[in-house]
Amino acid sequence: MYKSFLSVSGFTLLSRVTGFLRDIMLSGLVGAGALGDALSVALRLPNHFRAIFGEGAFNAAYVPTYLRVLEQDGEARARNFANQIFTLLLISQLVILALGWLFMPAFVHLLAPGFSADPDKFALAVTLTRITFPYLFCVTLVTMHTATLNAHGVFAVGAFAPVLLNVVTMGFLALSYLFPNAAYAAATGVTVSGAAQFVLLAVSARRHGVLEKIARPGWGADVRDFFRRFGPAVIGSSGLQIAMFADTIIGSLLATGGLSSLYYAERLYQLPIGLVGVAAGTVLLPEMSRCFAREDWEGAFTAQNRTLALSVALTAPFVVAFMVIPEVIVRALFEHGRFHIEDSLATAAVLRAYGAGLLAMVAVNALRSGFQAMGDTKTPMLISLGALGVNLLLKLALYQPLGAVGIAVATSVNAWINVALLVILALRRYLFQPDQTFVSVLLACATASVVLANVALWLQDPFLTAARAIGGVPGLLAALSGLGLLGALAYGAALIAGARALGVTAAEMGLSRLRRRK
Repeated sequence: MYKSFLSVSGFTLLSRVTGFLRDIMLSGLVGAGALGDALSVALRLPNHFRAIFGEGAFNAAYVPTYLRVLEQDGEARARNFANQIFTLLLISQLVILALGWLFMPAFVHLLAPGFSADPDKFALAVTLTRITFPYLFCVTLVTMHTATLNAHGVFAVGAFAPVLLNVVTMGFLALSYLFPNAAYAAATGVTVSGAAQFVLLAVSARRHGVLEKIARPGWGADVRDFFRRFGPAVIGSSGLQIAMFADTIIGSLLATGGLSSLYYAERLYQLPIGLVGVAAGTVLLPEMSRCFAREDWEGAFTAQNRTLALSVALTAPFVVAFMVIPEVIVRALFEHGRFHIEDSLATAAVLRAYGAGLLAMVAVNALRSGFQAMGDTKTPMLISLGALGVNLLLKLALYQPLGAVGIAVATSVNAWINVALLVILALRRYLFQPDQTFVSVLLACATASVVLANVALWLQDPFLTAARAIGGVPGLLAALSGLGLLGALAYGAALIAGARALGVTAAEMGLSRLRRRK
């Protein structure tokens, strides 16, 4: 499981690094003004639909059902089930694509009503979103191939696919002089990258003998079981996505640049969510589903505890960095070209607010896996909807006095409510049983985080002084790199020392076996 986790995390890290390079190009060529606001809507709409109907909901319903059929009924029936779901997914995406193109002005008006006050910005957002919307069709089918490969223990290709999104988009940005402006180039690159990802996953699925084919749709017991899980999973996934829709809708009511601040801060806090949280959920769900299908309860809970412990240990440094030195991070990565210091300070304030809820945003995937592996997608749905109600009320209450920061604060509060309810219900239903190793790792992480925060505060001024001496973005990048390196060493040393003092060994975490295999 650790090997798969590291595989997914490694390629996710590559995806995020190339994503930062893409965003650096976007910030320089597009900026944080009206053009950037319109492009952010064009990028959000297909991603919202993908997250609702694709990654989250689809995996939660498909992977446990597919593995149950594979374990209990054999490969032939599992393949037939996969073919039927693929066909239904293909038909649904064709319908959504047609409706999206026809009613795009209405979708954009719903997503960004504040744009109506600026007809030019609204028209640009509609045009750009029509260009990016076919990306949804491609990447949803990519999700299907990825889920089937994951169920068979193949994680690397699906984790690598998003790298193509960033690389292809950067390629089109480099050719932006051929387009009306850089926003058109970026939107076109997004759609082309979706086709590239689809080809990559289809070739990989065929090589492993699990490529789905078009089949006559049926309504057998397995398909019915999938849709019984899929419905609540869609609603549950919609909770987070509706919250993000609300970010865009309310952000469009802010002054120009507010929506862009949310976008760039989101790109940063999504790094640990993708690197750790999504990787944990991706690997843990099939692992726990397999264990539950074999009635190996101890194996399932051990996998969950170790995954949560590793997730907390890897996420805590990001929490400290986003809350203690957000200005250094944002200025070093984005402040160039049309992205100015006032944009950096606004984005840094939003990033600090997101950082307060980051740990909960990462942990929610592993906690939800216990319910989903048992086929219960209804409970996470109800929890998500309850947290959503609080989230929307907070956004409406905070966006006027606090601006974009208020929207981010509401998102963080929503994440902690979601995690708290998941923990309470999972403990009651015996779907999460924390062991002593997990509790000890939590204490060690808390101690190491305090050490890291003090190191960052102590070294921030000397490094910024050196940055000013070097000058410009190179100086800020050098300061950020130095702080990151020393912070990583301090955190790592404090974490290992704390874990050893509390009696946590590599053998208990399963890391000694990983080293022997390597």
